[in-house]
Amino acid sequence: MRYFTLILLLVTVLSCKQSDKVQFISLNSQARLTYKQSEPSPDVLKYIKYQNNSIALTNATFYDGKGNPPKENQTLIVENGHFVSIGKTSKIAIPEEAVVIDLKGKTVIPGIVGVHNHLHIPRFPFIGELASKLYLASGVTTIQTCGSAAPQQEIELAKRIEKGKYIGPDIVTSGPYFTGKGGNPNMIIPESESQIRDTIQYWAQKGVRWFKVYRNTTPEDLEIIINEAHKQNAKVTGHLCSITFEEAVHLGIDGIEHGLNSTSDFRNNKTHGVCNGSREYMDELKIESDEVKNLQELMIKNDVFLTSTLAIYEASIPERAYADQRTLAMMSPYLVSQYQERRRNYDLRKSKDSIRVKRLKRIMEFEHQFYKLGGTLTAGVDAGRHVLPGFGDQRNFELLKEAGFNNQEALKIMTGNGAKVLSNSAIGTIDIGKKANFVILKGPIENSIRHVELVFKNGFGYDPLSILTELKGKFIEEQ
Repeated sequence: MRYFTLILLLVTVLSCKQSDKVQFISLNSQARLTYKQSEPSPDVLKYIKYQNNSIALTNATFYDGKGNPPKENQTLIVENGHFVSIGKTSKIAIPEEAVVIDLKGKTVIPGIVGVHNHLHIPRFPFIGELASKLYLASGVTTIQTCGSAAPQQEIELAKRIEKGKYIGPDIVTSGPYFTGKGGNPNMIIPESESQIRDTIQYWAQKGVRWFKVYRNTTPEDLEIIINEAHKQNAKVTGHLCSITFEEAVHLGIDGIEHGLNSTSDFRNNKTHGVCNGSREYMDELKIESDEVKNLQELMIKNDVFLTSTLAIYEASIPERAYADQRTLAMMSPYLVSQYQERRRNYDLRKSKDSIRVKRLKRIMEFEHQFYKLGGTLTAGVDAGRHVLPGFGDQRNFELLKEAGFNNQEALKIMTGNGAKVLSNSAIGTIDIGKKANFVILKGPIENSIRHVELVFKNGFGYDPLSILTELKGKFIEEQ
């Protein structure tokens, strides 16, 4: 074991009429808290390029994850896994013991915080070992798994990573999915209130702090789920259908997944508490209408976040559902054959699916409007098809840009906002005193979100190339 020092800050809150921002203004070198952090095992050390207590990142351009424009010609000093000094390169003193990394022409961003980042994909209930490596190599340093098909295996993997026995992002685990009658038989279809409460208590005692409801959950069951989860200091999010966004908000849900695609509030002929009704709204609803804005403002007023999963929706659109070469290189022969079969079926249609293209644009408009109204928008990959863990998170950034967000807004959605909904103030942004979870990109962010040079997590700098080289052709074999 080696010991690290967590530097405590003296924080002064500067209040003024125009801003409630908190500014970090000084360090108290006398106020120090010593804590233990697990030493990486040999199996983890082979992926680590930097494990120095003091690192100076010089001449960097960095985004802070708070929505601010990038800062250029900056030096960031990292000591014992935390940012201790940030400023213009010409004004920052570099400690004598620091390892200097010159980042001229490169970009630093916070580690991605994915909040819809499963450790399973369809037909494969647990892919944690492979997915964790792909996430980390892609710059994802924290994930919330947003529903689990194998909760115990998730918990065990999270502990292995925490103890330095395996590589991957920090994992915020989920309990099993809840749904209702007619729903997925592999999920929990409650038979009684006591079953719901016992299930949540059981997993909460194991450390789970998130539960997800699925499409067929009834309003009555959701109320019990939220009530018990909140008693256990856990949160609830949902992929909704039988329940409208408005109903879920009033019941106290913490977050909602997928945006417009699951907004059953606008379905025609929908039965209360049942996942039915027609979906003309996907093509006809005016996103800028008062009824849409009123719903979004209700979510915002009640502090309900919305999660964007653009990459997986794009994968269902024939004229956009193409895997790039690096993705094909990672995929097993089995998954490559599945992808090629889908492409043949798409190509046989001849006519392009313009309806789904237009729907993607409308989903983007819904999310952009929610964010601009003041909503907390987050993002996650929801891996599947040819959208791989980590790679899909990077694609989300590109799609958020397509949706109208600028670089700093897209990064805030994928980093700072993710940390906010996880109630983890130590991650998600680059600031003095924050954990130094960050990503070094090989160039300007517009061209480099897929070109990750180094990923730092908990004081260690990981080499993505060594991870990805090992994974080629291995994601994921037929069971």
